[in-house]
Amino acid sequence: MAIEASFVATEGEFPLAEVFAKFPASRIELDRVVPTNKALVPYFWLEDVDESEITMSGIEHPGIDDLRVIDDVDGQVFVRIGWNFEYESILTGILETNVSLVSAIGKEDRWTFELRATDQDDISAFQTYCRDRDIPVELTQLHALSPVRDDYDLTDAQREALTLAYARGYYDSPREASQEELAEELGITRQAVASRLQRGTRRLIAGSIVESAE
Repeated sequence: MAIEASFVATEGEFPLAEVFAKFPASRIELDRVVPTNKALVPYFWLEDVDESEITMSGIEHPGIDDLRVIDDVDGQVFVRIGWNFEYESILTGILETNVSLVSAIGKEDRWTFELRATDQDDISAFQTYCRDRDIPVELTQLHALSPVRDDYDLTDAQREALTLAYARGYYDSPREASQEELAEELGITRQAVASRLQRGTRRLIAGSIVESAE
């Protein structure tokens, strides 16, 4: 039976904990991709930061080879990260055991990882991997895979943009609304609309088509 598990890490050994030393009030969300190799989660979003001070310089950790800001949209910074997988962490645990990453969200004092596995033995193998290497994680939730998800982890802003885009005919053919028109109605920039639609669509696909196929 497929199951999902939530783990929290409260000690600052996860490589991206170093980011909070520079941006203590920020929030990090790993940009989930289909894990095919060591390119696992090569991006993350950094939120609640001062855009005028965005730079990754000075952030160093043995688990990080490279950090590079790719873009900033509506107060959120898109960063590419090169992981050093010689450094053992929760991510290497995911790579080395038969579990999949559903989401990973970090704040200064706490990381929450949502994992999925074919059965509980796989979750146990992940826990054993972490325990054997003194990687501090705590299991907080374990439950059977739900057949239907009711929110797909959309943020309120993404849900609002997607709902408005659908209602105004943005997804019709021919298209009945432009991103500029949606932006004007929402009172945000076109770039912000594009980002919300792109990320929201990505989450919908990840939460329905991709996860159904796993």
